[in-house]
Amino acid sequence: MEAVTKFVSEKPVVIFSKSSCCMSHTIKTLFHDFGVNATVHELDEMARGREVEQALAILGCSPTVPAVFIGGQLVGGANQVMSLHLSRSLIPMLKNAGALWV
Repeated sequence: MEAVTKFVSEKPVVIFSKSSCCMSHTIKTLFHDFGVNATVHELDEMARGREVEQALAILGCSPTVPAVFIGGQLVGGANQVMSLHLSRSLIPMLKNAGALWV
């Protein structure tokens, strides 16, 4: 749990992902297309990825990837991010977190 807290407090946008997950790829692409330099942690490539994934599950991430944090707060997975995008709430959230300047 401490590792997750540390990771999400260091950058405006943090995405926990798995390199083989198509939904993770979609969310990473969305943020990249916005011009957001998200910090991505690939759980399947991390030494302690299993522990981080368990901590994400405890925080309520289901499924555990992708798990998106903006401004240190858990936004959720792909469904939540896409819902925010479609309701035009995602861009203001990214601006408030300092992840987007335009």
